[in-house]
Amino acid sequence: MRIVLDAMGSDTHPEPEIAAAMLAAAQWGDPILLVGPQDVLESRLRAAGAAEEQVRVIHAPEVLEMTDKPADAARGKARSSMAVGMELIKSGDADAFVTAGNTGGAMANALFRIGRIRGVKRPALTGIFPVRNGQAVLLDIGANADVRPEFLVQFALFGSLYAETVFGWPSPRVALLSNGEEAGKGNQLVKEAYPLLQAAGLNFIGNIEPKEFFAGKADVAVSDGFTGNVLLKTSEAVASFLINMIREQIKASPLTAVGGLLAKPAFKRVGALLDPSEYGAAPLLGIDGLVFVGHGRSDAHALVSAIRVARQAVAGGLLPAMRREIHKRLASGAPGDSE
Repeated sequence: MRIVLDAMGSDTHPEPEIAAAMLAAAQWGDPILLVGPQDVLESRLRAAGAAEEQVRVIHAPEVLEMTDKPADAARGKARSSMAVGMELIKSGDADAFVTAGNTGGAMANALFRIGRIRGVKRPALTGIFPVRNGQAVLLDIGANADVRPEFLVQFALFGSLYAETVFGWPSPRVALLSNGEEAGKGNQLVKEAYPLLQAAGLNFIGNIEPKEFFAGKADVAVSDGFTGNVLLKTSEAVASFLINMIREQIKASPLTAVGGLLAKPAFKRVGALLDPSEYGAAPLLGIDGLVFVGHGRSDAHALVSAIRVARQAVAGGLLPAMRREIHKRLASGAPGDSE
């Protein structure tokens, strides 16, 4: 399996990427294609003791910075690590691309260099969230701040296919994120999307509030990218806040400190469930290639998790499944899918 890793994506590149490439190659036995400045990467790989058969360096002398305007950089930096990596996907020389770089840059490069699956209106960035008794999928989490109702129908299809092919969930429950469970609740976007989702042929269960989402009442939830991104960042902030508050209170007295020692294994398990690095990267669904975007703060562990998720998508046949289903829906004139 040929996974491309953007060596210049994370905030502290390329050290986390080099470590992740070596760990992933050792874990799965397939060489990682590491894209970035050849002289820099090869010297650091030698210093780290990487075997040549573990990591293959693909030269890309330019770096897409966080301050770059995504559309301008996609066109103007044709030799950036992100651009070169995505060209490998477009040409069929690699199976999936993983980056911890600029999300807007990843979106722009994916559209410019790979393109959308025919019939897709907008790609969606897809997040995996820890919920009661497992995980759930939420999209869009930041690729499209403003959307139309028919976009949400396609997002629901993307999420349902992702849940089926990657996680093996049969007939995933799909919900529309709103401020109330009743069909008439929500803003104009939610109200107009509701009947389209009802007629979309998915396992649509209606509106869902954030509290029901985290209670595990749905497998897939859809929203515009602005709302999804706010929910993502709020949930991460609240989880971090609560963990830090509990830690401080445990240390507040000798008695609670003893109790904290006894409960340490449980706290460790909960911490792992809430750790974003366990979920790796978010797939950019709707692109005619497998592209995964991780957090800029990703360390080697998070990047290995991202590679794991990319491998699952390749092994599950996610891209061919999406092509088939979208083309089938186009031919049938399903709601929200007309060109």
